[in-house]
Amino acid sequence: KGHARIVAATGASQFDFLAALTAKKEVPWDQVEMFHLDEYVGLPITHPASFRKYLVERLITPAGIHNHHLLDGEGDVSATMKAVGAEILREPIDVAFVGIGENGHLAFNDPPADFDTEEPYILVQLDEACRRQQLGEGWFPTFDDVPKSDISM
Repeated sequence: KGHARIVAATGASQFDFLAALTAKKEVPWDQVEMFHLDEYVGLPITHPASFRKYLVERLITPAGIHNHHLLDGEGDVSATMKAVGAEILREPIDVAFVGIGENGHLAFNDPPADFDTEEPYILVQLDEACRRQQLGEGWFPTFDDVPKSDISM
């Protein structure tokens, strides 16, 4: 159809997949519009656990995706959710590359998630199990360093 809209997940489980995907030079990456699942609130893009940083380094730059909508958790979170949410609702998503977390979460919609919302992005509070998973994956030096909230699809 001349363009594709994708949603990309982050996490250690996606390393090999994204490396293989971005190696596909026959994909017309200039026709891809990318969204991502979530971003920690208050975490700078320079932090090793930043999902924006992850996607820039592992998908956007290697593939050459120019049309992307990153969730900025450092600024006005409500404005970010509203702006990126409006963009994602403009037309259907064609494909999403996602994984299920070890505690059953998709993005940071940990059980019991709010499946009744109509909003594309919501602010969620990360429970202890979720925060411990992030610590266990090596993204943060201590449990207290793991953010407590996230913008999540």
